[in-house]
Amino acid sequence: MYEQILAQLREYVSEAGLATGDRLPSERYLAEQLGVSRASIKQAIVVLEVQGLVEIRHGGGTFLRQDSLTMEPISTLVERRRRLPDVLDAREALETKVAELAALRRTAEDLTALDAALETMRTDIADGGLGEDGDRRFHAAVTTAAHSELLAEFMHEISEQVAESRHESLQQPDRPARSLAQHERIASAIREQDSQSAVTAMREHIATVSRVRLLSWNPEEQ
Repeated sequence: MYEQILAQLREYVSEAGLATGDRLPSERYLAEQLGVSRASIKQAIVVLEVQGLVEIRHGGGTFLRQDSLTMEPISTLVERRRRLPDVLDAREALETKVAELAALRRTAEDLTALDAALETMRTDIADGGLGEDGDRRFHAAVTTAAHSELLAEFMHEISEQVAESRHESLQQPDRPARSLAQHERIASAIREQDSQSAVTAMREHIATVSRVRLLSWNPEEQ
């Protein structure tokens, strides 16, 4: 039933010619058009919000964040919800240490790589993107700057999960610009060889990454 309602909403958006930034009709109207209950529509919209496909503005309605509602299977979403806390724990444990070592061991070449990654992220965000590639390159540059083969191996082992958490975070409203600012603070601490500030800045960044709509969603209540 759940998947059917989401599919109906996808078809409705397509047939109505709605695009990024457009407001969805009211829950009452959608329920009448699709022949389902308002509660079912409300639950489906929550799932769309969790996937970053719509933005719910309290008192203002629900707005499309993409031109189409191309959705993941609910089972995939539930599985990602299950494993994300473990991924974030691993990121905090590993990446704070990596940032500390990077501040102590970075070379001029490492700083150049950090700056290049920041510029990539900055340009993409200015063009309306999420800055994912620049984000990925930045964290890879921090890992390289730590000059620890074993930590680099650990980071490589969880790279797919890190990428997943990165995408989850950057699709939150207004998150890309905030993430860029946090990366700039991490880079500044590494440049100044201030290891404690690098740890603090990285920990604050991971804490922000953990604040995603997915983790406040309880599929058991749907």
